Amino acid sequence: MDTQKWSLAFISLAILFITSSSAELLIKQATEGRGIEYNSLTSNLGLTRVWRDEPPADKILSITSFSIIRNILAPYVSSVFDAAGYKWRLVLYTNGKQDDGGKDHVSLYARIVETESLPIGWEVNVDLKLFVYNGKLNKYLIVTDGLVKRYNNATKELGFGQLIPQSTYYDGNDGFREQDTGTFGAEISIVNRANLKEKVTFISNPPNNVFTWKILHFSTLEDKIYKSDEFLVGDRYWKLGFNPKGGLVPIYLYAQGFKANAVETTTYGAANLRLKNQRNTNHITSFTEYWYLVLSGYGLGVNTIPLADVKDASKGYLVNDAIIIEAEMLTVSVTNLVSV
Repeated sequence: MDTQKWSLAFISLAILFITSSSAELLIKQATEGRGIEYNSLTSNLGLTRVWRDEPPADKILSITSFSIIRNILAPYVSSVFDAAGYKWRLVLYTNGKQDDGGKDHVSLYARIVETESLPIGWEVNVDLKLFVYNGKLNKYLIVTDGLVKRYNNATKELGFGQLIPQSTYYDGNDGFREQDTGTFGAEISIVNRANLKEKVTFISNPPNNVFTWKILHFSTLEDKIYKSDEFLVGDRYWKLGFNPKGGLVPIYLYAQGFKANAVETTTYGAANLRLKNQRNTNHITSFTEYWYLVLSGYGLGVNTIPLADVKDASKGYLVNDAIIIEAEMLTVSVTNLVSV
């Protein structure tokens, strides 16, 4: 039994060593001339480290003669600063926050303060980014874990116990302490939960999905695009169009405006566009589908049959100098805003 306990303890220590070493190695690679090639560095602890030229927007903390406080366990607590509509302080553990896995690391936290005026049961959700300046590269190393930090009356201080390994930070060749000066920072952004969700639904065979357009006096039509009246399918109005003088007679489907109170977004439309045979069921049908722009009047066309075949009375498409074009809307998208 004792042997098993010693084995488990050894494995745990080994994992801790590998995790810490991996994070240190990644940061060292980023500061020894190769790191500029890597935009993002992720450790085994789930922390992501990304280089940036611009300084942090909310707070910059610079401490000279940094080596004096290297071995002090108590934290340095910064002055109050404003960010995201709240008051904060940075809390820096130069020797690591031991009870948060900060052994052999520099630890940094953001503490929300002056919360007495907040309502009972308050909660502040933020995207927290903490910064370490590297003077050698003249860049800031952003450290984050991608998680929403939830501050409340029971949890007022959050951050990263393993912000950066001490062996990396205190190595004079790495550039994090230029002339024994350490510089840190923070950006704090409120994460507000969305109240509405945009939901896109596809409706197959929607109501009133067949529109038939009979064009009279075909022989007198000019070489231009003619358009039908509007018809409503889903949340959007549509039109048909055609050119009677094309080599292959084209049929167009145009997306028009939206019905009242509809959510105006790109609209999916799938349709059968059909030149009807008026003597039998030998219709010419072409399938089309597209994401139609919000802009009204955008259309997509398909070719049918040669104009000579349309004019040939024996074919059955032109009867009494009239042709019939039809749109069968197979599927359309409808967008709604719904409560989350």
